[in-house]
Amino acid sequence: MGSAVNLGRLFEDSAEAYPVPCTPRGIMTMLDTYHVPLEGAHAVMVGSSNIVGRPLGAMLLNRNATVSYTHKFTQDLSGITRTADILVVATGVAHLIKGQDIKPGATVIDVGMDRDENGKLVGDVDFDEAVQVAGKITPVPGGVGPMTITTLMQQTLELAEGKFSKTRERQHV
Repeated sequence: MGSAVNLGRLFEDSAEAYPVPCTPRGIMTMLDTYHVPLEGAHAVMVGSSNIVGRPLGAMLLNRNATVSYTHKFTQDLSGITRTADILVVATGVAHLIKGQDIKPGATVIDVGMDRDENGKLVGDVDFDEAVQVAGKITPVPGGVGPMTITTLMQQTLELAEGKFSKTRERQHV
C-alpha cells in the first residue's frame, strides 16, 4: 500500500491523482470493462488486508457500493457472502468459498493463489462449483494476476509520463 497517507487518499476519494495498489485497481478495471454495476451494489470483501481488501473496499465505496468486510473467521460467513452482488475473496485458503456460498448471478472475484492437495494452483473459490451459480467469475490462474501485472505496467508508465505530478508537488510543500 505504501503509507497511511496513500490509504487516506483512497478514503478521501482523491486516489485518481495518485498511484494506487495494483491488484485493487486491476479489479476495478475488470468491473468497469464488464459493466458490473457498482452504485448501490452490495460488495462483500472476504479478507481485509492492506494490499487488497481495504483499498478495494475504499474504491468500491467511492463508487457508491455498499461494502461489508469479512474474513475466514467471520461467524456465518456463508450467510453474508450469499448477500453479495460482488464477492471478492482474498484469504489464502484454498476453496474456502463453495457454490452454496454465492448469491445466484453474483460477480465473483477470486484473488487467491493456493495449492490443492495435489499441488494444483487453485483459488480461494471452488471454481467448479461457483461457475454454476455466479453470473461472472474470475479463474485462477489467469484472472486477477494478469490484471495486477498490467496495472503495474500502466502505473509505471503513468509515473514516467508525469501523470501523478500532484504527488511530487505535495511532497515538496
